[in-house]
Amino acid sequence: MQKNEIFNTKNLVRLALVAAAYAVMTVLIQPLSYGPIQFRFSEALVLLAFYRKDYSVALILGCFIANLFSPFGLYDIIFGTLATAVAVVPMYYMKNIYIASLLPVVANGLIVGFELYLCGEPFWFSAGTVALGELVCVCVLGILLFKVIFEKNRFLMRNLIGSTRPSKKKVEA
Repeated sequence: MQKNEIFNTKNLVRLALVAAAYAVMTVLIQPLSYGPIQFRFSEALVLLAFYRKDYSVALILGCFIANLFSPFGLYDIIFGTLATAVAVVPMYYMKNIYIASLLPVVANGLIVGFELYLCGEPFWFSAGTVALGELVCVCVLGILLFKVIFEKNRFLMRNLIGSTRPSKKKVEA
């Protein structure tokens, strides 16, 4: 990805829309988005970082904005945003989306589990339930969304998502 491509209007709008979508999807289902038992359906969007590395910035920003509305306040702003950063920054460099989808499960489970522990919740229970919510939202819903809808349609991958991953060529017998 070239430097001038990152700052073109189309790409900046794409990144802003992803950040806004993450934040709005999280805040709209607020009872499920925060706490020891959480299902952030917006987390399915983190797989965008697998297809294009600059989505990491949008997802971190979207998470930060969403965490401004968290009942856990500064803890969630710091630890929740850190967990997203730890999960999405290396995701683009992974070769396999299934393995990449485990990054948010582990990062959020441990980091948000620790955050909730600081807020008085039991660590292992919180870590386990947050990881389970991530597993459902990222590894199940996110993988289905990207593998079934986006990867099957080259137009969506190139024009909507703007994937910078090389497309897999079919091998002819």
